[in-house]
Amino acid sequence: MRRLEPDIIDYYNQEVVKMITEKYGMSQMDAFRDFVRSETHEMLENADMGMTEFGAGALFDIWECEKITGDPRNSVYIRYD
Repeated sequence: MRRLEPDIIDYYNQEVVKMITEKYGMSQMDAFRDFVRSETHEMLENADMGMTEFGAGALFDIWECEKITGDPRNSVYIRYD
């Protein structure tokens, strides 16, 4: 696995955590922990997965789908119907 550049990961972390805190009223630290521990974040870190093709809003939606369904691959952004 090729790991994504740290500055790109930091950008997505900041943007997605901001969206989580705004929508769910979580503290930044709790939102950060939740996002970083998610499968969505694991997929983001893997440069071969190409998750940077999506904007931060789409990554938030994928993370949210994972929280609701248990699998980020159920997101309309990446599921194969």
